Amino acid sequence: MRRDGVWRTSSRSGSGECVEVAGFVDAVGVRDSKDRQGAELSFAATSWTRFVAATRAGRFDTRP
Repeated sequence: MRRDGVWRTSSRSGSGECVEVAGFVDAVGVRDSKDRQGAELSFAATSWTRFVAATRAGRFDTRP
């Protein structure tokens, strides 16, 4: 992830209902793409990296 503070929306977000992510020096910001002036969540960069890895590995899949 780039650490430039620029908000990015997933390229897979076709309907516009997605989250945006921005990488900062020591944190990752997440916000709702439909409400850019609303609340932002902040995660430690290491926690975000682990979350993304677990997601890619299917650890949160609920379908059989």
